[in-house]
Amino acid sequence: MGVQRRRRFGVEDGQITALEDEWLGTGEPGESGGSGILAREIERPRIGPMRDIVATIQPEQDEIVRADVATTLCVQGAPGTGKTAVGLHRAAWLLYAYRARLARSGVLVVGPNRAFLEHVGAVLPSLGEITVRHTTVEELVADATGATVRSTDSTEVARLKGEARMAEVLRAALWGQVSSPTEALVVPRGSRRWRVPAYQVQEMVEELRTRGVGYAAARAMLHQRLAHAVMVAMERSGDAPDDRVQDSVARSAPVKAYVKDLWPQVKPAAVLAGLLTTGEHLADEQRAMVWERPPRSAASARWSAADLVLLDELTDLVDRTPSLGHVVLDEAQDLSPMQLRAVGRRASTGSLTVLGDLAQGTTPWSTTSWEESLHHLGKELSAGSTHLEELVRGFRVPSSVIEFAARLLPSMAPDLAPPESVRSNPGRLDVVQVEDAVEGAVRAVQEAAAHEARWGSWRRTRGWAASGTRSRGQGSGTRSWTASTPTTRCDCGSSSSPRRSPRGWSSTRWSWWSPRRSPPPSRMSGPACAGSTSCSPARSAG
Repeated sequence: MGVQRRRRFGVEDGQITALEDEWLGTGEPGESGGSGILAREIERPRIGPMRDIVATIQPEQDEIVRADVATTLCVQGAPGTGKTAVGLHRAAWLLYAYRARLARSGVLVVGPNRAFLEHVGAVLPSLGEITVRHTTVEELVADATGATVRSTDSTEVARLKGEARMAEVLRAALWGQVSSPTEALVVPRGSRRWRVPAYQVQEMVEELRTRGVGYAAARAMLHQRLAHAVMVAMERSGDAPDDRVQDSVARSAPVKAYVKDLWPQVKPAAVLAGLLTTGEHLADEQRAMVWERPPRSAASARWSAADLVLLDELTDLVDRTPSLGHVVLDEAQDLSPMQLRAVGRRASTGSLTVLGDLAQGTTPWSTTSWEESLHHLGKELSAGSTHLEELVRGFRVPSSVIEFAARLLPSMAPDLAPPESVRSNPGRLDVVQVEDAVEGAVRAVQEAAAHEARWGSWRRTRGWAASGTRSRGQGSGTRSWTASTPTTRCDCGSSSSPRRSPRGWSSTRWSWWSPRRSPPPSRMSGPACAGSTSCSPARSAG
């Protein structure tokens, strides 16, 4: 709107404590030295639910927040760059600026797990928006299908079920229920019998299959197509039927019976159960997902989390999923193509805010390309209404940690720009060679006990052992874990992690002391080490 300068006020306990001017326009350099107000706000302890970003929002974040409602944005950002907060504020902004439109179509926030949603759940209500639903992909598809997760797939089977080609497999399995007519339709009416030849019915079926409508909608259209053909035959014989006659023929017993045999009603669960029982339509390498012991019926099937995503796809193929006005999707890098499709169809006529970091993928199917992910979401980067934005300024992670972690970027995500820390406190990161990992870890914790710390230690053996803790003052908590792998690993408070475990690595999941999910440790060369940093946990909701 032509505004070139923003004035910031620091306020504490109702008193103005600072005043700064920030340059927003072009053609004139901004003031050097950074913002003292921003620095003080960033260094404040982060405890409890996520706060809003009004006190720290930067121009590049504000541009994302205020993007048009018709624009789909994909926001790539390193840890601590404020992706999540920006996405939530964009939802609040859109509801403010386009309230009448979005009040009808709705806004949805999709997060990686329930703990994450509880952490961010207070942001939108604090901004006055209480009608936005927060959910996970698992809950989203469970609600839509009415099914419950009762089994667990192996990693390989889950990966196969999450591949994009499963969409075509499911489409073939569903539309394979439609058979080709072998006999003509005969409709008695009065003293006459009206006939629609099989070849004409086949033409109707083929036309309906290629219309791009749902299975159930196309089936309903077939009743009307057949009734219209009967009405045309009546007109040729000299009768003058009207629309009421066509509707009557469409509802007649002969037409209903004919359509039932040719184009049966289906239930998504029955179609999927048939596919996983027979393996029909599956490629040879996909047959690993076929049930060893098929259930007696679809009602008794023990579905996995990946199965529910397939059920959701089939449900959409039968009856189209209603579209929302806007969907915010966080941690999108960890979703499989089929999970992305499940989210994308909820915004088929709306827009999305997609948040994530290619360098933080933690699943075997995590994405390596936002262009590919957006394609599965039904949005194309080549389209003018879809844009990719990258946030590189980190507000939570100290520079010592972010620089240490950024050493991995060339091998993990070489196309990403290195993150930059704007914190005035560079933090502390120590890498110490030790003979014994456990003894060295204990010593590191004792030395760091005077301040909040994040640390890890590994040793070079046949396997690897690691322990994690935090300490604030005299209080501390510990958690230990072990896993087997031939490779030495080390992660000393890093804020980024490999997209996925390199070949030959164990895929064992692990976490720091934080109750939230963390990625597996990074491949490093060199001695075992114990590290500490005087910062808040590097992996934050933003």
